Amino acid sequence: MLWIPFTIIAAAAQTARNAMQRELTATLGTVGATHVRFLFGFPFAIIFLTGVLLATGSALPRPTLIFWPWIFLGFIAQVIATALMLAAMSDRSFVVTIAYIKTEPVQTALFGLILLGDRVTPLLAAAILIATAGVVVMSYKPGVAQAGGYKPTVMGLVAGGMFGLSAIGYRGAILSLDLGDNYVLAATFTLAVGLILQAAWLTAWLAWRDMAVLKAIFRAWKPSIMAGFMGAFASQFWFLAFALTTAASVRTLALVEVLFAQGISKFIFKQPTTAREGLGIVMIVIGVVLLIWAH
Repeated sequence: MLWIPFTIIAAAAQTARNAMQRELTATLGTVGATHVRFLFGFPFAIIFLTGVLLATGSALPRPTLIFWPWIFLGFIAQVIATALMLAAMSDRSFVVTIAYIKTEPVQTALFGLILLGDRVTPLLAAAILIATAGVVVMSYKPGVAQAGGYKPTVMGLVAGGMFGLSAIGYRGAILSLDLGDNYVLAATFTLAVGLILQAAWLTAWLAWRDMAVLKAIFRAWKPSIMAGFMGAFASQFWFLAFALTTAASVRTLALVEVLFAQGISKFIFKQPTTAREGLGIVMIVIGVVLLIWAH
């Protein structure tokens, strides 16, 4: 059951990282703020991996060919999802954007069943549906059509699907290493490889298309370092959880991030909580309780 505290720690750290990236979007733009978590995150992932190797006395894993399609699916889907998330946040409430994205567990369960053969029991399915219904209740806003507000809604929902595919890709990569009980090394190695690939890809793309943004990222290194660390820290615990249970279970429990986002929204961004959002929170809590019971 270690996947439970791993997931809660990851969700809390990810909420803090999202808030930091949201602030960086104003100065660096969507792509620049997206790149911060990778460029300033991969050195911390290498430090984590070095620590695990020294603590366990293990050698670096030798991934098989099947590892690489999984890792590429994970990192490409994550880059797209992060960019869409930040773009949606620029148009809507922080907590509502997180709620759109957190419709992800249903899609993750489906992807996991198709791509990994992850089993979904009736109780687990009920937990996923109730918790997801909670975020839908939180997300609904009267008059959104009249306000022309469907664009951030669609971006948030697609970002949720991409995050789901990313989770499946990374879990597939971790399992393909087949390290048995040494799940910490499998998760940490996968994280390091993923972040290095993401950092290299986006750095090359920005150097080709928008060198000014790349320079701006390095000029904003002080706030970017903390965002990068929180991103790598959150990912470390996500990957540990993926190594121990299905991605659908992890991403459903991760809906507690909505509760953390509610706190961020209220106390930092001064955005009030409505009765509808309160009802959604209650449904999320019920779904999470059922999820834990299902295990």
